[in-house]
Amino acid sequence: MKVFIYVNTAKQAGDVEHLKVFATEDAAKDWLDENDPEGVAFEYDVIGPPARVGSSSRREEAAN
Repeated sequence: MKVFIYVNTAKQAGDVEHLKVFATEDAAKDWLDENDPEGVAFEYDVIGPPARVGSSSRREEAAN
């Protein structure tokens, strides 16, 4: 699985606007067209298997 990452170099690491992560190339292109036409997003491999939908909420419920 791959994601597309945009880095706003005007923001500091840790700032909520520093990174944007997109699930698809089309999502990245659409966001860039609207928000930073000169910007780029790079492709990055995700490490590990894809998460199952709803699996994190079940873990949170079990922890409580």
